[in-house]
Amino acid sequence: MIEHSQVVIDELVVHHVGTRADGEPVRFSKSSMRLQDEEMVGSVLKTYFFSAFKTEAYYNFIGAEEGAAGLVYQQACAIFDDPSQFYPSSLQLAEFLHQQSNHPKIRGGEFYVALFRNCVVDGEVVDGLGLFKSENKDTFLKVFLKEENFILGAQEGINIRKMDKGCIIFNTERAQGFKAVMVDNINKGNEARFWKEDFLALQPREDSYYFTQNYMNMCKGFVQDVYNNENQVPRPEQFDFLNRSLDFFDKKGTFKQEDFEQEVVRFPEVADAFADYRTQFEESRGIPLNDSFDISKSAVKSEKKHFKSVLKLDKNFHVYVHGKRDYIEKGFDAQRGMNFYKLFFESEM
Repeated sequence: MIEHSQVVIDELVVHHVGTRADGEPVRFSKSSMRLQDEEMVGSVLKTYFFSAFKTEAYYNFIGAEEGAAGLVYQQACAIFDDPSQFYPSSLQLAEFLHQQSNHPKIRGGEFYVALFRNCVVDGEVVDGLGLFKSENKDTFLKVFLKEENFILGAQEGINIRKMDKGCIIFNTERAQGFKAVMVDNINKGNEARFWKEDFLALQPREDSYYFTQNYMNMCKGFVQDVYNNENQVPRPEQFDFLNRSLDFFDKKGTFKQEDFEQEVVRFPEVADAFADYRTQFEESRGIPLNDSFDISKSAVKSEKKHFKSVLKLDKNFHVYVHGKRDYIEKGFDAQRGMNFYKLFFESEM
């Protein structure tokens, strides 16, 4: 959990990283900036910088344990060790970001580098280094008084509730590659790799959030790829498996493979297919799935919205199935030549 109410912005600089595909250069600020209204502008900036990070999905820098981490990790170390290196390091970071922006869909924009004090991360008070890029501009209406009349105007600016790209590196767990948070709300295809992998060189931190998220993703994949219509598994049975899985993660504090198999997988024929899919999932994605770990409620909350159990019947009905598999029966009406579902319930809400 990240707490930023007492955060102080020690230093801040903004450079402009041009669109490399269009041959635009980097325009560097000559120095760090001083906030004109530190209390008001500082509060706005902290909202902009921190509000996008709503989960506890942490990352580490790749290769830090082997001493082979990339430029961003090296510059973070330099700044944390000697804050006087903040401005010269920001120049290297801006230039490196420009070099990595090779995809034609990557836009130019402002690149913010900020040094924070008093960040609270999982109860630990640490310094933080923020790297942010704004690519999109919104148009805002301005209302002002002129000669006793109210006048409307328009101005282009940055929406502080919409972070395009961001990363905050916290000065803790340096030997493991620091603890960092990252977001990219703009690029979703192959071009999305440039911020997380090419520029930052981050990988997910192997913690309870990571293990919970991976196992829940594997459960969804099992239903989509194996426990599905093609293998003659009725839709209510598929939904029942998803609902049992979600219920298990929602109510348990600790994951144990034996408990999951007994309460969710249940049947031997399903258990064999599930075990095979788990092995395939780990090998194809290079993701470990532990047999025991603490369940992250933040990860469950984040993944819950993807566990959708909806029967879509032609274009007439959507039936949301939350449980009680025994209360749904499927049949075929020979007279009408149509399928039907029979639902049992005690009271109408």
